[in-house]
Amino acid sequence: MTARPRRPGACRPAALRSGAPLVTMMLAAVACATPVAHARPAEPVRVMTASAPVTSATACADRVYNGMTQAQRIGQLFMGGVSASRPSATDLRTLRDHHVGSVMLTGRSSVGTKATRKVVDGFRGQADEVSGRRVGLLVATDQEGGQVQVLSGPGFSTIPTALTQGGWSTSTLKSRAAGWAAQLKSAGLDLDLAPVADVVPASLGTRNGPIGRYHREYGHTPDIVASHSGAFAAGFKQAHVMTTFKHFPGLGRVIGNTDTTANVVDSVTTATSSYLTPFKSGIQAGAPFVMTSSATYTKIDAHHIAAFSPTVIRKLLRTQLGFQGVVISDDLGQAVAVRSFTPGQRAVDFLSAGGNMILTVKPSIVPAMAQAISDRMRTSAAFRADVADSVHRVLLAKAGAGQLGCG
Repeated sequence: MTARPRRPGACRPAALRSGAPLVTMMLAAVACATPVAHARPAEPVRVMTASAPVTSATACADRVYNGMTQAQRIGQLFMGGVSASRPSATDLRTLRDHHVGSVMLTGRSSVGTKATRKVVDGFRGQADEVSGRRVGLLVATDQEGGQVQVLSGPGFSTIPTALTQGGWSTSTLKSRAAGWAAQLKSAGLDLDLAPVADVVPASLGTRNGPIGRYHREYGHTPDIVASHSGAFAAGFKQAHVMTTFKHFPGLGRVIGNTDTTANVVDSVTTATSSYLTPFKSGIQAGAPFVMTSSATYTKIDAHHIAAFSPTVIRKLLRTQLGFQGVVISDDLGQAVAVRSFTPGQRAVDFLSAGGNMILTVKPSIVPAMAQAISDRMRTSAAFRADVADSVHRVLLAKAGAGQLGCG
């Protein structure tokens, strides 16, 4: 996501008094809801990512995909946000009833690793089953450091800003990142929505609203950001936690923050800009996720924000840079940058542009988004193919995270 930093002096949510009883009560409430009827699974479809070798993970993803109902497939396209410290029963029920396959812990929690693990283990139990096997949830959060660190408390380190991390050697950063990743792993998480691969020019500095203002950049040149975002990702990979390079094709040269501002424009970055170097390096190193920004890049595609741009996603990210993993959106739930679009338009436009996973910190709009996707699937064979491709990419990521068992 773009910045949802903790302002200095802002209070954090109260710590859980007792993790397990709270989760038990929430899940009990969810369990009382009437189950959604499952449609009959569609005919088996063989879906392959471009150039992907036939592997056991691919075969597993195919098997799970072929056993899913359409509603279950659509649910895999979402990552829904829930409170890191006190997920509401209503939000959990919405995610469950719409088969949402990934969850983001949002807000601020200071309960520590053990209590967070109780929360995560509680809602993991509501993941869908396909052919008698559970399709595990991907659980993510924003754990960058500085003012953007969702999880803290016993067992979690206080992570410094990326700008501070950028002053360390890459070996030091990789080592410390592996430790931070191990903490997330112990808390039950699979994915960090980091590192920030945006380059903020020194001449712009803190006037850059989404990144520079909060020192979220690793440095002011493409080479420094590439080396240190890469070291951060390498440390996480060592600890078996996935990472997300964001916010493609870069939020370092804008003024406004897309979370709080409409019509944010980058009029400088081109499809061959050196400022794409950190993303290119991350992709070459095997980045599993890339997050798109919600700004408009006039020298790449002046007619669409990046998240809704086939030129940005299909042409630049997929074809030119060769990215084969999961393209996740920045928040499409309550960000001001997308407020002029209905929830359904946001979902359909992102998937049509080549995106794969829709992030919304507002679970209440998932039903409208899912309905819009279903409606478009009925009328467009090309869109059905986009959905099939996206679901398969998500399932492959889950297989890599150990959340897709076919044994």
